[in-house]
Amino acid sequence: MDSELESFKTNIDLRAYAASKGYERDRKESWAGSDVMRHPATNDKIVVKFGTKRAPNHWGYYSFRDEDDHGTIINFVQHRLKISLGAVRKELRPWIGEPPVPVPIFAPPVRTNRNRSDVDTDFARMQISLRHPYLENERALPGSLLESDRFAGRIHIDRRGNAVFPHFDAEGLSGYELKNVGFTGFASGGTKALWLSHEFPGDNRLVFCESTIDALSHAALFPDNRARYASIGGNTSPQQPDLIKAAAARMPLDSEIVAAMDNDAIGAKLTEVVRNGVLLTGRIDLRFTVHEPLGFKDWNDQLRAKPLPFLPLRQKEAAPR
Repeated sequence: MDSELESFKTNIDLRAYAASKGYERDRKESWAGSDVMRHPATNDKIVVKFGTKRAPNHWGYYSFRDEDDHGTIINFVQHRLKISLGAVRKELRPWIGEPPVPVPIFAPPVRTNRNRSDVDTDFARMQISLRHPYLENERALPGSLLESDRFAGRIHIDRRGNAVFPHFDAEGLSGYELKNVGFTGFASGGTKALWLSHEFPGDNRLVFCESTIDALSHAALFPDNRARYASIGGNTSPQQPDLIKAAAARMPLDSEIVAAMDNDAIGAKLTEVVRNGVLLTGRIDLRFTVHEPLGFKDWNDQLRAKPLPFLPLRQKEAAPR
């Protein structure tokens, strides 16, 4: 083994080196354990992570521009500078000590397991979908809602045209739901956590729904520019109660937590999971309410029935005790 090359691959933060060459981190598409970076001049988009299936102790990357452009920092340098391995050594030797140029400060890398790394890599290849034919044509979700600041970037599309809804836990991306006509799936090797809308400082309401499509439908039926949305994705997984608690705990002072589940027995059970999550925050300022679709099983059924706009939010229950 060449100890010098091994040191380059292991000890040089590839994100910092890429930044020295003009690449910038895309905050919207980056997650813990995986950083998406773009070069404004060449429009090259890369994904950088620490630890891959084949080399768990190396920095690795791949480029969306060229499927052959991937590997370690050695490959990164050779693809961009078109230099020999000897020249690569000269280029990278200063980086074993102090970086030769000012670079951004990055948080320490998060080591992910093999399945999570695969999920992260697969998701990074998908495109953000500001408009989606299945969601608009089959589910009656307004295109203006999908491309709003609240939801833009929280819906992707894969090469098969499926709507993709990313799930997040405390470490970042954990998996993703797949939806299309007659099809429902989840990322192979992924873990169900919570789908989350974007969060803004002035928010005062958090709406939990059973599915992402129901959360989007609720937002269409009851417009509220200060509401956050979260989806459980059906029956709960072991980690979801803690994630529900954490999402509620992040809300500003005197906020409302709404359980807006399906109007059936499963929805009632999920409502209690959310209620318990709010109780476990220990915050007496949070108000808990229940909102159920009237005359429909779920919010998307109600949306597709073309209800009157701006229906009032019916509060069924008061704060938990």
